[in-house]
Amino acid sequence: MNLVIYARYSSHSQNEQSIEGQLQTCYEYARANGHVVIAEYIDRAQSGTTDSRVEFQRMIADSDKHIFEGVLVYQLDHLYIESIGM
Repeated sequence: MNLVIYARYSSHSQNEQSIEGQLQTCYEYARANGHVVIAEYIDRAQSGTTDSRVEFQRMIADSDKHIFEGVLVYQLDHLYIESIGM
């Protein structure tokens, strides 16, 4: 299955290591389950309380093109906090 990874951190107290850890975990999951990661979408220092994030919106637009079959995230709240009631 062709997948993409969406990674995000929300505050300036977090850093690039947070993103690298998320990516590493997602890539390990993909490999272990026979999936292929074809793209990464990364929003840095962006709140999850809104979907007005550049890379998130690019991922949504790309999903309309049907170039991938699923999205891997480290935690669901990295997608959109309000949508899952957090």
